[in-house]
Amino acid sequence: MNCSFRREGTEIKGIIKKYFKYVLDVGFIVLVLFLTYRLLFKGQEISEILKDIRHASPGWIVSGGAAVFFFIAGESCIIFYMLKVFRQKIRFLSCLKYSFIGFFFSYITPSSSGGQPAQMYYMKKDGVKIGFSTLVMLVITIAYKAVLVLLGLVLFVVRNDTVAEYGDGLGFLLPLGAVLNVAFIGILAFVFFRPAYARRAGIKVVNALTGLVIRPENNERYVSRITRICDTYTMGATYVRENMHTVAVVFLMTVVQRLWLFSVTWIVYKAYGLSGVSFIDIVTMQVMIGVAVEMLPLPGAAGITEGCFILAFTDIFGEELIKPAMLISRGLTFYAVLIVGGIVTMIAHIMVIKSDKQINAPADKDTGGKEEITK
Repeated sequence: MNCSFRREGTEIKGIIKKYFKYVLDVGFIVLVLFLTYRLLFKGQEISEILKDIRHASPGWIVSGGAAVFFFIAGESCIIFYMLKVFRQKIRFLSCLKYSFIGFFFSYITPSSSGGQPAQMYYMKKDGVKIGFSTLVMLVITIAYKAVLVLLGLVLFVVRNDTVAEYGDGLGFLLPLGAVLNVAFIGILAFVFFRPAYARRAGIKVVNALTGLVIRPENNERYVSRITRICDTYTMGATYVRENMHTVAVVFLMTVVQRLWLFSVTWIVYKAYGLSGVSFIDIVTMQVMIGVAVEMLPLPGAAGITEGCFILAFTDIFGEELIKPAMLISRGLTFYAVLIVGGIVTMIAHIMVIKSDKQINAPADKDTGGKEEITK
C-alpha cells in the first residue's frame, strides 16, 4: 500500500511539475507581449489603434483566417498521409486535432520543443503505435525546417534586392537565425546519417558536462535519452532511404503548407487596399522573419516576432498602418491559433481522462480496490 501511495504521489508531482512549467511559459508570453505592446504603442490611444484595425476589409481578414486554418490543416494532411502509408486507421479529424495540439504546445514552449511530444502522446491514446508516430513526427520536423532554410536561401538569392531594401532593420537577427537554422539542419543530418558517431559524441559531451552542468545522478538518464534519440534517427534514416517517394511528397506538401502561413501578411496588405508591393516580395520578407526568429529559445518567439514585423514591413505598410497590420497578422497567425489550440487541447485531454476512467472502472469494480491495497 505504501509503495502504491508513493508511486501515485510521484506521478502527481510529475504532472504538477509539467503543467506548472507550461503555466510559467504562458505567463512569460503574456509578460513579454505586455512589455512589447507598451513599447510599440507608447503614446497611442487604444481607440485609435482599434479604429485603424476596423479600416481593414472584413472579407480579406476572413481570408487570412482561412489561410491560417489551411496552414494547420496542411500538417494534418501530412500526418494523415503518412499514417495511411503505415496502414494506421486514423480519421482526418483526429489528425487535425493533433495539429492544433502540436501548434499550441509549440507556441508555449521554447524553440517549439513541446509540440511533437504532445502530438505523439495523443496519437498513442488513439491507438497509433509509438514507433509510427515517432517516425511521422521525425520526418515532419526535418521537412518543416528544411523547407524554411531552402525557401530562405532561394528567396535571398532570387529576391536579394527586396531583402536589401526592406531587411536592413533586421540587423544581426537574420544572419544569426540563418546560422542557427543551418546548424540545426546540420546536426539533424549528422544524427540522421551517422547515428553511431552522434551517439558517441553525445555521450562524451554528457560525461564532460557531468559535475559542471549535469548532476552526477542524472548522467545515466541523459545517456539513455541520447541513445534513444540516435536509435530513432537510425530508424528514420533507414525509412528515408527506402521510401524517397513518400519523403518527396511530404516535402512538397510542407512547401505548400508553409506558404499558406507566409501569405497571411500579403492578405493583410490587401485588406487595407494597398498595392505596389508584390506578393512574392511580401512573402520573401515573411520568410526572412521566420528564418530570423524560429530558432530563438523564446516561447512562440513572442516579442521578437512583433519587433521584426515592424522593422521589415514599415516601408511596405507605412507608418500609419504598420502597427494595426502587425496586430492583425500576428493575431491570426499566433493568438488565434494559441486560443483555438488551447481549447482543442483541453477538450482532447478531458476525453482522454474519461476514456481512461472507463477502461479502469471495470477492473476497480471487480477487485473492489483490493489490487491497489495489496501492491
